[in-house]
Amino acid sequence: MADRARKRRCVVLCIGNPQRGDDAAGRAVARALRAFLDEDEIIEEEGEATRVLARLEGADAAFIVDACASGASPGEIQRFDIGAGPLPQTAFSASTHGFGLAEALELARALGALPPHCVVYAIEGAAFDVGATLSPAVATAVDIVAVRLRAEILGG
Repeated sequence: MADRARKRRCVVLCIGNPQRGDDAAGRAVARALRAFLDEDEIIEEEGEATRVLARLEGADAAFIVDACASGASPGEIQRFDIGAGPLPQTAFSASTHGFGLAEALELARALGALPPHCVVYAIEGAAFDVGATLSPAVATAVDIVAVRLRAEILGG
């Protein structure tokens, strides 16, 4: 009996705290993606490092979306190819998730658990206050990232 080819596993990990203003950007992207992409592995997480590592395990490709605070203009979108190098820690060091995303991804790299194709979309936040909603600039960026991700995942 011939072995069937294993289906490529693509994970879209959308990180954020829905109670902290612009920190919810990643989770908002997950909701936007679900509206027009039938993807089993669109996952929402708060960003705790061991959960991030567990979600990446066995993936062939991973797309991660999170808010950042690098000092850029609110709503600015950055795309990082993690296979080419680490995330700039200055953009992700002020994480509300404790052990930051940059450290979690470098730990995955050191453990040989980083997917061969790994991309991070970062949306510059403006306000991370408890109880705040997404700022208008970040809400606009959420829609843009969802469209870009859809195109990248579908190969177009």
